[in-house]
Amino acid sequence: MADNRSSVDFRERLIAEIPNLRAFATSLSGSIQSADDLVQDTLLKAWGHADSFVEGTNLRAWLFTILRNTYYSLYRRRGREVQDTDGIYSGSVAVPAGQDSALDLADFRLALAKLPEEQREVLIMVGATGLSYEETAEICGVAVGTIKSRVNRARTKLAELLGMTNSSDIGPDRNSLAVVHHGRVTTLAS
Repeated sequence: MADNRSSVDFRERLIAEIPNLRAFATSLSGSIQSADDLVQDTLLKAWGHADSFVEGTNLRAWLFTILRNTYYSLYRRRGREVQDTDGIYSGSVAVPAGQDSALDLADFRLALAKLPEEQREVLIMVGATGLSYEETAEICGVAVGTIKSRVNRARTKLAELLGMTNSSDIGPDRNSLAVVHHGRVTTLAS
């Protein structure tokens, strides 16, 4: 960075990307604490290598690449740690959810964790963080068609894991709908 003004601009652009980085890091790591550490590491690396960023290119894609590489480096180092990707251990120590939406989210997270890593990664990038297929392809270093194929396979497999066969499976279940349509709270048999 040649002058103070460009470093201030770069810093402001980094700060503006923190919510996107945090969302992506949380999706990758499954933990808010780990996500915060990943984002911090990413920002430190980006700041330390700011001179290697090419102005006019996509800052978000550059940062996501740094974050992704940092995550995989940490993941490889933790090879001997106990992994809880299915949430079995954490489910045994967690307080059960009190609302259907919390249960649905837990089901979704479990199903998402069962996807192959390359499918889960692109689904998060395209579906959750809003990156385009082209940006995702650039970050992953593969063709756009490969990204589209992975996203399609991921969506299909996720729907299968969640037991969704058509669009009516999305939203309130039959018991919730019965309560709404009858206009009164009733005891529903399971």
